Amino acid sequence: MTAEPAPFAFGRTKAPTVSFEFFPPKTDAMEARLWETVQRLEPYRPDFVSVTYGAGGSTRERTRKTVKRILSDTELTAAAHLTCVGATREETRDIIRDYKSAGIDHIVALRGDSPDGVGEAYSTHPGGFDCTSELVRAIRDENISEVSVGCYPEKHPDSPSPEHDLDVMKRKIDAGATRAVTQFFFDPDVFFRFRDRAAAAGIAIPIIPGLMLQSNFSGLQRMAGLCGASVPDSLPPLYAGLENDPDTRDLVTANIVAKLARKLEKGGAEHFHFYTLNRANLAICLVRLLGVRAMEEAA
Repeated sequence: MTAEPAPFAFGRTKAPTVSFEFFPPKTDAMEARLWETVQRLEPYRPDFVSVTYGAGGSTRERTRKTVKRILSDTELTAAAHLTCVGATREETRDIIRDYKSAGIDHIVALRGDSPDGVGEAYSTHPGGFDCTSELVRAIRDENISEVSVGCYPEKHPDSPSPEHDLDVMKRKIDAGATRAVTQFFFDPDVFFRFRDRAAAAGIAIPIIPGLMLQSNFSGLQRMAGLCGASVPDSLPPLYAGLENDPDTRDLVTANIVAKLARKLEKGGAEHFHFYTLNRANLAICLVRLLGVRAMEEAA
């Protein structure tokens, strides 16, 4: 008797690969929660985990500390976020060399947000890199093997057009980017249209859909507004009246993201990147629905 295919497998012989994003903790309590999350997600053998950099480069040292601890204390492959913000070119190169010497061989290169705050006008740091493609080239010059970059299926808020976004993406690829991870979105057709336009423009690196696991709807709306992600009209009624009911909000979020992931996988997506917000439960729920099993279960 043959085994039934895993949920959302659509005839595939194996589950998709996954990756997780964390942010560096600010307090002892947040640090404890992060490491509990890391420990609970590690058995699901993600392709990699990444640690964010913070607006304006505000978490630089905490990011470095967190990435190095993941590398030393777990079996996970850790990727460090790095931006053009808040440092000169040579200071940034020193950070890259420090990561390389520590054994970090994957960096997520991003322009970064304004030091004046998310949503404020961006300006280049004096003596710093002007754009992400310059940062990507500097990372590759230090013999870092993997460089992920971001992309916006619905257009970057600062971009004049979707065509300009693709031009920027091609420059990052020419500089050495090896994969792109999307900003979060809610409509699978948004991703498919972007993927098709990228392919038509000659972009051949993997484009990984990024899925947001934020169950606080007011926070989700705020983030969507800042990054230019459209929120479907169907979502607000699902969260209405649940402001003081986080458990039910989590169930609603799991259902929304599971349906999105199912449609994306049916359309050919083979890897999913989860913005975990340092919480394990929703991430575990989603990867299990995708057919990913913990190491001891797989054995």
